[in-house]
Amino acid sequence: MPQVYPFRALQYRAGSGDVSSLVSPPYDVLDASQKADLLSGDKDNIVGVDLPVVPAKELGPAEAYANAADRLAQLIDSGVVSQRDTPAMFAYRQTFEFQGERYQRCGMACCVELLDFGPREGGGILPHEHTFGGPKEDRKALMTATGCQTSPVFGLYPDESSAGTDLIRAVMDARDPDQTADLGDGVTHEVWTIDDDETIANYTRALDGEDVFIADGHHRYNTQLNYLHALQEQGEVPADHPARRCMMVLVGMSDPGLAIGPTHRVLGGMRDYTMDRFIEASAGLLNVEAIDNEPKRFEEQMASLSEREHTNVFGLYDYATGLCFACWPATADPLELEHADKPEAWRNLDVALVQHLIVEQICQPELNEGDPIKWAFPHSIEEMIAIGRGEETGSAISGGGRPQLAVIVRPTPLESVRAISLAGEVMPQKSTFFYPKLATGLFLNPLRETVVAPSGG
Repeated sequence: MPQVYPFRALQYRAGSGDVSSLVSPPYDVLDASQKADLLSGDKDNIVGVDLPVVPAKELGPAEAYANAADRLAQLIDSGVVSQRDTPAMFAYRQTFEFQGERYQRCGMACCVELLDFGPREGGGILPHEHTFGGPKEDRKALMTATGCQTSPVFGLYPDESSAGTDLIRAVMDARDPDQTADLGDGVTHEVWTIDDDETIANYTRALDGEDVFIADGHHRYNTQLNYLHALQEQGEVPADHPARRCMMVLVGMSDPGLAIGPTHRVLGGMRDYTMDRFIEASAGLLNVEAIDNEPKRFEEQMASLSEREHTNVFGLYDYATGLCFACWPATADPLELEHADKPEAWRNLDVALVQHLIVEQICQPELNEGDPIKWAFPHSIEEMIAIGRGEETGSAISGGGRPQLAVIVRPTPLESVRAISLAGEVMPQKSTFFYPKLATGLFLNPLRETVVAPSGG
């Protein structure tokens, strides 16, 4: 594995006690009203720093990022946020319910050697999906202004022996957490500070030779690479410079608390779309069948059809009529001809079939005169329906416009993430949703050798 390090984190309340009112969900799942609610609960909430522009899908005005930097500096100057005197790692547990079962996902917050993506001897950093340009520009502007990594990247490592997971869980079993948070969404967050050399050394050994797979935070990791490269253009960056280390929460793939949910697709902006035209245009590429007009039964009906057809099955929801359909490829391995260079596991991903079959071979050429369509990425049927009502959500149609067709997919299996990453391939954007998201504000990673001071003093 790339080298892992303890770090001198910036933390609320010196890393102890209840910080429920001060931390937040990550920037990419929040809208303006949610940000306002968090700040009305506590003006010092980290969202005031981490989300200068809403939604964080493109570069905002320079003043917004300068204000975020000033806000962080004020929190530090007032003592609300402080930097640890000594480096530490942080065992991090999230307790939650998912699809009717209770989970406890356990990981370690630490800094990981910042490397360009790709395999290497001894372990590399492997992405599994593409990213968008706009969010990276937003995150880069925030990182440049604050000189800080404000939220962690979520990384996975194989951990076939479960040595890393066992060590983390042993720490948690030995004593009460140092810091806790509950955001009222059914997820509890607990943090144990680890600053003794022996435990840190044992954890480092447990990860020796392992790859890191980016589970969530591709934009954030890319942003820090861009930040480092910009520093290098200005002069030499020492090997121990903090910008060469990226804050991650690492979770072993053997951890029983891992849960993956779906990321559905909502399509819009098509000039010639109707459901009838979509069905006509998909002839020979998809089989389409009407199903019960109850969106909450999509998963159940898709599973039944998948068992019958022995292939990928998608749900379709037409916003104009409220009608529900299911569809599946009309031929075996329909991406083989145009994507013969990709492994079969990649070609059979739901998300690859949506992008390269449904969108690129049907929607764009036949229903939008070859032009790109607009996307949204809800994680639940409820959120998909809310988008149709025009409610602002973290996955509203990018660039504005009204939703027309929702494509309901199944979660991407963890085995597929690992296989495709090891093959050096990446999935389409928003291919996975590891539930729940990591909280922002439990620990921040300064990227400058001197912690920022407020501009006024």
